[in-house]
Amino acid sequence: MPKIKVIIPAFNEQDSIAKVIQDIPSLVEEVIVVSNNSTDLTEVNAKHTGATVLTENRKGYGYACLKGMDYISKQQSKPDIIVFLDGDYSDYPEELTKIIAPIIEDNIDLVIGSRVKELREDGAMTPQQIFGNWLATKLMSLFFKAKFTDLGPFRAIKYDKLLALNMVDKTYGWTVEMQLKALKQKLSYTEVPVNYRNRIGVSKVSGTIKGSIFAGIKILSWIFKYSFK
Repeated sequence: MPKIKVIIPAFNEQDSIAKVIQDIPSLVEEVIVVSNNSTDLTEVNAKHTGATVLTENRKGYGYACLKGMDYISKQQSKPDIIVFLDGDYSDYPEELTKIIAPIIEDNIDLVIGSRVKELREDGAMTPQQIFGNWLATKLMSLFFKAKFTDLGPFRAIKYDKLLALNMVDKTYGWTVEMQLKALKQKLSYTEVPVNYRNRIGVSKVSGTIKGSIFAGIKILSWIFKYSFK
């Protein structure tokens, strides 16, 4: 069985983080929660549930992911697969086995959990999220002939391939950067339909007008930047 580590960026997810960690399959070697400047009991609850807890005081999804990767890079034993997962309990952590299956069985490099409408709880994605995903994936299809349908945060990637992407985005563009660079480097990829439910708490991105606007700008800027490279 390959070595698998999970990175969970979390900002004020005290009511959900323990549920997320508890539902992660036991085949995972280490669960790493990166507290992204949390001011509640996120760190305490994550530690009590058995996760490794790191602190990243610079706010931003990408900052948190990069902090987790930096921690792993300093470990003697490196993982084979990295899984990224949100800390708000909107994803179904037990579906991790479904996410990693194409990597293990078919040697795929990158797997995206696609939040398809049929498996999505009513209201789990805001209208701006749905439109943003549609627009971003349509543009990737137009410019790069990509077959992505989602920028879903629940994803798995081979560790060596992740390092080769040289990820740099610090905030909202992390997911689209990964997918665009995977296309540019001609990594093999696929999507797996996943269930998706209403998150616990309020979204820090799509739940606010400011967050939605900045996320949209960042995602589109990455796409247009790479379309002219």
